[in-house]
Amino acid sequence: MSKHTVLIWDLPTRLFHWLLVGCLSGAIISVKIGGNAMLWHGRFGLAIIGLLGFRLAWGFVGSHTARFTQFVRGPATIAAYLRGQWQGVGHNPLGALSVLAMLLALLGQALTGLVANDDIAFTGPLYAAVSKDLSDTLTGWHRRGEWAIFALIGLHLAALLYYRFIKKEPLIRPMITGRKPVTQPTPPAPRHARPLAFIVSLSIGASTVWIASGALLPPPPPPAAIETPAW
Repeated sequence: MSKHTVLIWDLPTRLFHWLLVGCLSGAIISVKIGGNAMLWHGRFGLAIIGLLGFRLAWGFVGSHTARFTQFVRGPATIAAYLRGQWQGVGHNPLGALSVLAMLLALLGQALTGLVANDDIAFTGPLYAAVSKDLSDTLTGWHRRGEWAIFALIGLHLAALLYYRFIKKEPLIRPMITGRKPVTQPTPPAPRHARPLAFIVSLSIGASTVWIASGALLPPPPPPAAIETPAW
């Protein structure tokens, strides 16, 4: 069968993917540097929170291939894919599991980071909303969660190599151009989202950052006045 290309990924989905790659890389590098770079670690974390808020909203109101209802499938569809009996565009049923795992792991990592502390100088923007004991517990989970993120990144890279060199299906280029080579018969064109859906998703992402930054927390009490002794 002859091959041709069809548009699979819309621009918002592609921008989300590459911005997430950049912010996640920045968060990992900054936490390894430590010191003053922890300020950037927190900023990258807030950016990741906003991106996740956008993607979760886009997964419900976005373009056809970006919606969770389109690519999240049950065990029967996953088994059919493993037998080579699945046909479709966008995320395959097995790849959908890795997408959900990455989104949930990053969400958990970001949420615990919001209340984390390093017992020195860095605290998350919502640190004041919890007790010190709870912050210490969630900080421990945040540090352990780093290894889960590394494992998922490793699986993601391994899948890219497998599809590129074994199945001869490039996955990186479609996430850049949005177009993917397919064989006949031509699949139905994905339905694109309306501009209002993008505005709503972007607003949810921005609101998530605003809340996560501690905007709803009461302001800290002013420092107590220091009495000057009379001489």
